Amino acid sequence: MTVDADLSELAAALGHDFRRPELLADAVTHPSLSGMERVGKRGSRTPAPGLAYERLEFLGDRVLGVVIANWLLERFPAEREGALARRLASLVRWETLSSVASTFDLGRYLRLSTGEAESGGRTNGAILADSCEAIIGAMYLDGGLPAAEKFIRERWAERIDRTAGPPQDVKTALQEWAQGRGKPLPIYEVLGQSGPDHSPKFEVRVHVEGHETVTAEGNSKRAAEKAAASAMLRRVGAQINE
Repeated sequence: MTVDADLSELAAALGHDFRRPELLADAVTHPSLSGMERVGKRGSRTPAPGLAYERLEFLGDRVLGVVIANWLLERFPAEREGALARRLASLVRWETLSSVASTFDLGRYLRLSTGEAESGGRTNGAILADSCEAIIGAMYLDGGLPAAEKFIRERWAERIDRTAGPPQDVKTALQEWAQGRGKPLPIYEVLGQSGPDHSPKFEVRVHVEGHETVTAEGNSKRAAEKAAASAMLRRVGAQINE
């Protein structure tokens, strides 16, 4: 199957007929294919500007936030700002975007360098989330806000009503769990960072007095801390509405 045929198949899965298919091509192109022209002082290379999803991702992130925020105001007219903010954070986080991306098998359409593909890029949650946001940005540029909003409302419909109450941040939940039992605040420690600059991985350890430490990874320090907090909550048997 040719690349153009692949893009047509993806566009059909997305439910949008692109007038400018090059936008969709950019949205599924990983920075590892955009050129490796800038070399750092220690020989490290970073992607040069080119046809990749980074700029569209930047736009898609903002479009997604506006659409979801407006939708939440409609859907939960009696909720206060704090509760709405927690719902918003849950619905636009990379884990949710990665899950949405899996509904139309985005990984098979990604354009990756050989090295990125061999290292598991097609199933990398952070890459899938970035490309999904870029697709939203591409839809916005191609068909305006109505096109992007139609896609978002279709793909997020089940998720926006999934929980009876607003989701709670896992780090806050772990802190409240510890304080409720007279324990000191949880302590987070960054153990290391690996991977290329455009797709890093952080390893974080969390310690709660009286319990074994838990280690987790994430594509940012905050994501790794949240993953560790979630794992610790599961270990101690605490319930949380994520």
